[in-house]
Amino acid sequence: MTLQEALETLKAMEEAQAAYGQAFSVMYVDGDTVAPKMSYKGRAKALGYLSGELYSKTVNERNIEAIQTILDAGDAVDALTRRKATVQKEDLEDMLLMPKEEYQTYQETLTEAGAVWHEAKLKSDWDAFQPYLEKLVAYKRRFAERKDASRPAYDVMLDRYEKGMNTKTLEGFFSLLRSELTPVILAVKDKPAPDDSCIHGHFPVEGQRELNRRVMAVMGLDPERTALGETEHPFTDGVNKWDVRITTHYHEDDVSQNLYSVIHEGGHALYELGVADELQFTCLSGGSAMSIHESQSRFYENLIGRSRPFMETLLPILRDVFPEQFRAVTVDQLYHAMNKAMPSLIRTEADELTYAMHVAIRFEIEKLMFSGDAKLSELPGIWNQLYHEYLGVTVPDHRRGILQDSHWSGGLFGYFPSYALGSAYGVQMLYAMERDVDVWGAVRAGDLTPVTAWLGEHIHRFGQSKTPAELLVSAEVNPFDPHVYVGYLKKKYGELYGL
Repeated sequence: MTLQEALETLKAMEEAQAAYGQAFSVMYVDGDTVAPKMSYKGRAKALGYLSGELYSKTVNERNIEAIQTILDAGDAVDALTRRKATVQKEDLEDMLLMPKEEYQTYQETLTEAGAVWHEAKLKSDWDAFQPYLEKLVAYKRRFAERKDASRPAYDVMLDRYEKGMNTKTLEGFFSLLRSELTPVILAVKDKPAPDDSCIHGHFPVEGQRELNRRVMAVMGLDPERTALGETEHPFTDGVNKWDVRITTHYHEDDVSQNLYSVIHEGGHALYELGVADELQFTCLSGGSAMSIHESQSRFYENLIGRSRPFMETLLPILRDVFPEQFRAVTVDQLYHAMNKAMPSLIRTEADELTYAMHVAIRFEIEKLMFSGDAKLSELPGIWNQLYHEYLGVTVPDHRRGILQDSHWSGGLFGYFPSYALGSAYGVQMLYAMERDVDVWGAVRAGDLTPVTAWLGEHIHRFGQSKTPAELLVSAEVNPFDPHVYVGYLKKKYGELYGL
């Protein structure tokens, strides 16, 4: 095969992958938002079939030869093309580990598991979900064994979301967070809690929808390219940069939960919207790594969205939408209410200070899943025990316990650490940004354009063409250092609570 033929083959393969990927995304979003409950039965079959077709169009001798030809061409191809070929080779080798029929069955199981999880969560019914979890874990264990039998299965899972990541590194990371932050959490617990009554009460859904429209406009989310839907567990799906879907879940008694879901998912959306045009419909159109993607969602949710300057932008909007609730509220009161720190049950509702403990618990549970040191039937009890040990809270039911997150029903084992890593990455990005941009002046004025422009220039536009380490170098961010994240949290909550 000539180099030109190889390049044409790569292009054709990526066009097929992009087309199938768009179909998968739209079906997934539809199924998780507006489709009737029982639609998963037909959707599972359709996705299984389409997955088989995509498998055939990807896993074949011509594609394998084309990718190797490009990689062997050296300087005859540009760096971007080599990066595409490298990523495609890794993905293709992973697909080769599973026969087509097994791959199709897995895709069907994912769709079924998502539907069952949704119902199981509402009913707090672990027994209904456990059989599906067993199937998904068994599949991932087989995959890990075939990919690299010399490594622990969970390390193989972690590596899929953060290249080179392993259990030992994360154990050190979470150990540092726990040892440094637990004293702060305990000290905060002994202080008088701020009055957060302004964000609790009655907030009709229609009013919250208007709030979302206003906040999304402040964030610069293009309504012609970004859609907001409703679901049980908020998520973002970047179909392409001209079609990004974000979702939220409304709580009429707490305006902050929907608000910060939208800001969090909006951060993901801004990343997808900012990827360079030339990377669209290629394997490089997504984020550099899930930790980098989560750095963007956590950046907007917390570093910007819970900052005092942002309260100066947010409060007038809240007064317009909910005048009775916020007429007498001050900026300082809103700032303290939105940053109230206390151990809680729900990860997505956790404050910045205690959030990492939620992720650490999931990390411990996932290690047990893949080591075989605990039966899956034992995991709810272990979950409840860890929540008492790490956060001092009692889990009342599985809905607010082990069934609260959708990730395992989607086979996303090894994903959770990305949230904590992303939070840490984000702080270092902020400090680098502050050297170039009047961040807080822009936030206070309700104009996030300079903030998003900096991230667009240094992070977003590169998609997956650069690794996390390469992004940090090109953005002149110091090498990853979790102590920076710890220092940020200690300073912020020390000032908030007078520690």
